[in-house]
Amino acid sequence: MTRNIVGCPVGGVDPEELCDASPLVMECHRMLIANREVYNLPRKWKICITGCKVWCPYPEINDIGMTAAVGRVNGASEIGFNVRVGGGLSTLPHFARKLNAFVRWNEVPLVVKTITEIFRDADVLRENRERARMKFLFTHFGWTEEKFEQELERRLGFRLLPAAPEEVPTDTFRDHVGVHPQKQSGYFYVGMSILAGRITGDQMLAVADLAERYGDGTIRTTNTQNMVLLNVPERNLETLRRELNRIGLLTDASPFRRGAIACTGKQFCKLSLTETKNVTMEIVAHLQTAIPEFDTDIKIHVTGCPNSCGQHWIADIGLQGGMAKLNGKPVEAYDFYVGGGTGKHATFTRRLKYKAPLPQVKFAVERLCRAYLAHRQEGESFHAFCQRHSDEELVAFLQGDTPTEELVPIPAEVVNPLHGQRQAQQLIPE
Repeated sequence: MTRNIVGCPVGGVDPEELCDASPLVMECHRMLIANREVYNLPRKWKICITGCKVWCPYPEINDIGMTAAVGRVNGASEIGFNVRVGGGLSTLPHFARKLNAFVRWNEVPLVVKTITEIFRDADVLRENRERARMKFLFTHFGWTEEKFEQELERRLGFRLLPAAPEEVPTDTFRDHVGVHPQKQSGYFYVGMSILAGRITGDQMLAVADLAERYGDGTIRTTNTQNMVLLNVPERNLETLRRELNRIGLLTDASPFRRGAIACTGKQFCKLSLTETKNVTMEIVAHLQTAIPEFDTDIKIHVTGCPNSCGQHWIADIGLQGGMAKLNGKPVEAYDFYVGGGTGKHATFTRRLKYKAPLPQVKFAVERLCRAYLAHRQEGESFHAFCQRHSDEELVAFLQGDTPTEELVPIPAEVVNPLHGQRQAQQLIPE
């Protein structure tokens, strides 16, 4: 099914954006939702369209990712969109493939609809529910970017212009947290960090009140589990920041807090094997106290099962929850993944041969972060640090002098039969 089409939460106010793509997001949303021509898609369908320079909606992991670029049309410069297709995470992560195509503004809805129809009509994706995503055209059924472009242009009935030059962003925070000037003179947008995406009813009511008192009432959410208030006059900034901090929604958060993402967890998700929200909060609180001097961007993502709703594949440190036996008793435990990221140096995390029971997870993360501070090269990011070190070296950092505990993993399908059903579907012959 078509998920909410995502765009930049500060579209229309960001002074650095190439364009405000919000009208296109809404037009494509209206075109696809409740459209009987595409109601029977093979499976979930994720789209992002953005004019944001930092690519905050993550086009790299969407089924369709459109990013604004400046192309040449009839000898003149024109803002349009480069196109990526086939991104996704789950148990088999895949970065979207970039097409050699530049889509003009008025062509976007038609191109989105046509790509959606290619997905709809791909019969090979209906043979196995676990391979019913666009990415499997590339990973399992032999499609190339060139073949996809040819099929797209055949259906469109015209040739697309070649892709425009683009500046792929570095892998920094894409959350819009903090106080930032808008393109509208004298106004600012204020992004608040909501730890692990957990917000109370009282906090939500307070945010609504603050948005009306100190802005124009506009509130936008981000896909990094945060919120942004728009159109705040400069005279209201300090009072607003003070009020947001008072209710626990920080505008100047630590790297640990800003980079923390957690899936729903077993409190509300029938597939999750572990609790995630409170675990993430505990890890962040520990790190902020233990290493207050930590001074670089770091993304710590926690997911409660192999499906990666917490996006552990693109984190600096990804934690995947499961169950294991310790001294014969079942305990929650986490596998460690490191070195993921998007943007210019996009890579998926590597799974290390290291698993820790829940009480030890925060200490293992602390040891790895301390190793980074002690051994990093000048200007080296955490991502680059992980890429420079071998799996064995990183495991040694995680373990430190702590004796290795004998954990016996319990397969996900044993803990939760629903995972067993999903695994059985994966084994269906093509």
